[in-house]
Amino acid sequence: MSGLRAVRHDGHEHEFEAAPGLPERLPANETLLWQGGPDWRQLARERFHLRGLALYFAVILALRAGFVVADGGSAGEAASAVLMLLPLVLAALGMITLLAWLSARTTVYTITDRRVVMRVGIVLSLTFNLPLNRIESAGLKLTRLPSGHSTRVGATQDMFAAGFELLEVMQAGSWKTPAMPARYGERLRAQRGAARKLATLQNRA
Repeated sequence: MSGLRAVRHDGHEHEFEAAPGLPERLPANETLLWQGGPDWRQLARERFHLRGLALYFAVILALRAGFVVADGGSAGEAASAVLMLLPLVLAALGMITLLAWLSARTTVYTITDRRVVMRVGIVLSLTFNLPLNRIESAGLKLTRLPSGHSTRVGATQDMFAAGFELLEVMQAGSWKTPAMPARYGERLRAQRGAARKLATLQNRA
């Protein structure tokens, strides 16, 4: 799904977990449908507003240089005034980027056929269990990325993988006709069908 990443299980701070992203192992009658986490780059852009802050600091630096020139300073003096502030600006943007990376690294979303589990928290991890029968509605917002088409396709495939119906996929992705999303989900449905047939044959054996 757009802005999401696969979960990596190479960290040591969560090795106490019975299962990655979960406080306990899933019961035998509960099925894992999907698991992932936010992409730190998109998190930095859209939730921490890194680009907007960078633009804001750029305007501040430009105004600083303009004030120096307006007071009769030379171009060199204006550049020196900007360079004095530049390390602070870079440090602030670096801290925000690091915060986004840490947030993405420690966040895991899990969807099963019974609940939604969210593990969040950089220093202190918190786990939220949301039973599906307590969730009245859910929505999907597809954001615009540099590769908008591929993101839309990826979100479509992820929704099919999570068990959404074609009509729900069309509404979430603003598809006008069912032809394109159905085509993107065709391979996934074929794989599922083959897996079901294999399981049936194994049960008969």
